[in-house]
Amino acid sequence: MTSLTGITALAKVHRLGVFGAFHLTPADGLAPGLQTLVLLGPDEPGFWLHLTGQPEWRDGAPDPLDRWSRRVIGRLACDLQGKACFPFGNPPYHPFYQWALRTGRAFASPVTLLVHDRAGLFVSYRGAIALPDRLDLPSPAQNPCDFCTGKPCLTACPASALTTQGYDVPACRAFLDQPEGTDCLSLGCAVRRACPLSQAYGRLAEQSSYHMRLFHR
Repeated sequence: MTSLTGITALAKVHRLGVFGAFHLTPADGLAPGLQTLVLLGPDEPGFWLHLTGQPEWRDGAPDPLDRWSRRVIGRLACDLQGKACFPFGNPPYHPFYQWALRTGRAFASPVTLLVHDRAGLFVSYRGAIALPDRLDLPSPAQNPCDFCTGKPCLTACPASALTTQGYDVPACRAFLDQPEGTDCLSLGCAVRRACPLSQAYGRLAEQSSYHMRLFHR
C-alpha cells in the first residue's frame, strides 16, 4: 500500500514536497474509488534551480512551469495508479484553496492568503494526486499565525492592497505600474516576504520575480 512517506520520497526526486493530504468524500466530485488527495508544492531550497534545468524551461515554449508540472505530477499519478489534478488549465478549476485548508497544514492568514506550516505565505501548489488508497494521515498542524508575534503581514503591503478585508487586486496592479512597485516586482510580494516562515523557507527571489511578472503582465 502507498504511504505518505513513500510519496514524499518519490516527489523529492523532482524537488516537490508533500504539502498535506486529506480523505476524499463523494461530494468532492472526483472519480469513484479515489480516497486520498495528496497536495504537492515546491520543496525549498532547490526547487527553482531544478526547474530551470528542465526541458520545458529551455525549449522556449509558453508556460514552462505548468507544462513541467503536468509531466512530472502526471507521471507520478500514473505510477501510483491515481489521478493528477492541477490548479491551472481550463475551467472549472479545482478548489485548491479549500483543499489546502482541509489538509490541516494550511490556514487562512490574517490577510486571507493561505499560510502553510512550513512554507508560510510562500505556499504554492503545483498539483495534487488523488489515490485509490485510504492513507494514514498525520495529526493536523497548529496554525502558525496563532503564535506569530507582531503579525508583520498586516502592515507590510506598501499599496495597502492586502488587509484583513482581503486582496484588492486592482490596487496591487496599479501600484506595480509605479516606480515604487519595482521592489515587489523584482523580489516578490512584500507581504509574503514579511512572514517569518516565508523567510525560513528558502525560496529564491528569481522565482518570486517570475510569478510577479506573469501576474503583472
